[in-house]
Amino acid sequence: MKTVFTWMKSLIKPLLALVLVATLAFSHADSALAARAGRVGGSNFSRPVPSSSYRTPSRTYQPGGGGYYPGGGFGFPFLMPIFGFGGGFGGLFSILIFIAIANFIVSSFRRAQEDREIEAVTNPSVTISRVQVGLMAQARELQSDLNRMALSANTSSSAGLAQVLQETTLSLLRHPEYWVYANADTEQSYLSSAELQFNRMALAERSKFSEETLSNVNNQLRQASPRPSLADADADLALATSEPGEYIIVTILTASEGKLDLPKVNSTESLRRALSQIGAIPSEKLMGVEVLWTPQADTDTLSSDEVIALYPNLTLI
Repeated sequence: MKTVFTWMKSLIKPLLALVLVATLAFSHADSALAARAGRVGGSNFSRPVPSSSYRTPSRTYQPGGGGYYPGGGFGFPFLMPIFGFGGGFGGLFSILIFIAIANFIVSSFRRAQEDREIEAVTNPSVTISRVQVGLMAQARELQSDLNRMALSANTSSSAGLAQVLQETTLSLLRHPEYWVYANADTEQSYLSSAELQFNRMALAERSKFSEETLSNVNNQLRQASPRPSLADADADLALATSEPGEYIIVTILTASEGKLDLPKVNSTESLRRALSQIGAIPSEKLMGVEVLWTPQADTDTLSSDEVIALYPNLTLI
């Protein structure tokens, strides 16, 4: 009997540990389902057909010598030895073969260069970038800025998307006193696969939310009906008593033509550089922008546990 009791006692600690892990996992899942977010942006990955200056030049037969040979073709030089003019036939034939081979090699390099130029125009390199900032919940002004921008932004043009990007980065740069967490990373791609890569990254971020309560993407504005909330007095009290362990997360995704190297973010200075770089992308290079922030309502915040569960790549700065 004593042996059975000892055996059961030895199982208590592992069982408690298992229950604790399961509880944390389910609590994180509940946190993910509780996240409500805002979203603004759009994309346009189409590019015009290259101009005629990038087309491979036509290679035509040149008359006047009977064959393809610079300056008159093969006909006349080939006939010279036969009628007794010039040097030996074997030596001249070897020279002509050498010239033909050299011409073939030069032409091959030229065609390869032309193909590379066409590829650079029709399928340029694209950088997919992501910058995330975790702010203290007291940064309510930033939430209000993003909400106003989502309601009024023109997200159907490159110029409008560039304005969204600049206003978002500017709002973040104006509130460094609220920065707590951050992360920045990039992925290199080509135009042919950039849209797929950009959408994949955006979906990964959006899957963390239970609902997008305010969305303006490609000029399609959607706003969820407000859920039952606190009375005004209670809401003001909630804002005034936000605890330091509550946060707002802002994510900026971009797709831009060319190569963009963002610094590794591990301090406020490196985050400032990353935000300045991504915000300075010109509109003619910009192919896609997504700005996501959670929570969207200015009466909600994320707890520390929610941030850890949903954004494990964030670094304390």
